[in-house]
Amino acid sequence: MNILRKPDITPHNQEGRFERYNLTENPFPSTPVVNKHIDDKRYNGEIYEDRIRDVEYEKVTKNFLSMAQSDPNHIRLGYLLDDSYLGRGNGKSAFALNLIQQINREHCLDFSEGKNKCFGIYLSPEPSGRTKSFYSLVDLIFDAILENGLIEYCLASLRIEALINTNDNFSLDIFEDERDLVTKLNDLNWLKENNIPIAKITQQILKKDELLSISKEFPLINDRRRFNLISVTNSESFKDYYFNTLKKGKSRINFIFNDLVNFFLASGFNGAYIIIDDFERIPDFQSDRQKREFSLELRTNLLDGISQNAKIGFYNFLLVLHAGVPRLIDKAWSDSGMEQRSPLSPENHKAKHIIYFNKLTHEHAKLLIKKYLAEYRIDHTALESEIYPFTESAISLISETAELNAAKILEKANQLLDKASENNVTLIDDNFFEEMYGESKQIEMPNLSEIANEDATNLFDKSSEPQ
Repeated sequence: MNILRKPDITPHNQEGRFERYNLTENPFPSTPVVNKHIDDKRYNGEIYEDRIRDVEYEKVTKNFLSMAQSDPNHIRLGYLLDDSYLGRGNGKSAFALNLIQQINREHCLDFSEGKNKCFGIYLSPEPSGRTKSFYSLVDLIFDAILENGLIEYCLASLRIEALINTNDNFSLDIFEDERDLVTKLNDLNWLKENNIPIAKITQQILKKDELLSISKEFPLINDRRRFNLISVTNSESFKDYYFNTLKKGKSRINFIFNDLVNFFLASGFNGAYIIIDDFERIPDFQSDRQKREFSLELRTNLLDGISQNAKIGFYNFLLVLHAGVPRLIDKAWSDSGMEQRSPLSPENHKAKHIIYFNKLTHEHAKLLIKKYLAEYRIDHTALESEIYPFTESAISLISETAELNAAKILEKANQLLDKASENNVTLIDDNFFEEMYGESKQIEMPNLSEIANEDATNLFDKSSEPQ
């Protein structure tokens, strides 16, 4: 029998590839494209250094999040716009995802000192050009609403309020926390086991002023007849109604901008922030006519139409625009009248509805690299330097050759650390940088201060120059 036999040679414990740098693995993304659906935090925006965008964050907070939704002049359409032509990868997607997290943390009650209760959703059109019409964008909005669990949250909010109002003995102590409450009040089995009178409380819910004008086919209305609980309205009911009952186009637009707005209002929300990242994926595939129709629908449903949303400004859109996008849509914005309502090229460069995304500095690059390193440190107490194995001079070179572009900085850091590990190099300094990027000796390096301090370029004016 071989059960007790052992090999003559057993493997030795080997040091992890990045362990010599006090790291579990390479902290930097090899291809730094943000995708919120990826679990790896190097790619999904979870690693975020807020200090590099504190100016932009302060402006969003002041101009959007803290302004009362009840103010008729609150901004309904804004832009997150690159302030210079340094290419993609300037950190707007990571900023947008982090902003959504901050909004949903307390639903803006903290930012607005209790004046607003708003949710935030993030969406990015497909790169294939599938989202060419406003109708398709509306479908993406509904998908994001489902994905964020907003239907369940609102149903639970309405049901718990009605239960408390119709039963003096009802106690919230039966729920562990808010998440448990939302789960149970959407669970058919729990509702049955606890004899929750769905028909009775739904009749109470439908008396709310905000719900008096909803469509007769609205999914929640079915619950007022459920005296025997064999089913209950949930997010799947809304999904089935939207995709299988409502026709694509005007019917769905009416649902999103009328019925759902009233549903959200009845549930305690008074607004929402919808961030549309990679917005250029829409006009990139549109004809001139489609661009004009899209901008007209956007204006009608956000600003000037007769929908409930247009009347009160429930949804606030923030479009993330890369360099050159204004050139794609300026004519459509002008033809539809959108330029007069929410201009892409305001006379005042400090217009509140535009958040200009500024260039990074050397200090920002250092903070960014330090943040990623910290996320993968083995022992935070055994550090030669918070930026080890990088030196200040190496980070300076990374910043310069990357032209202070966040994505390129992270990509170069990944490459340098990989190469250092392969060659048993313990310190990534300017000498090692020159060895890896030898061509940098022959080229004239851009001056860091010139890049950081160069005057901002108005993208609309730049794009309008003759080619």
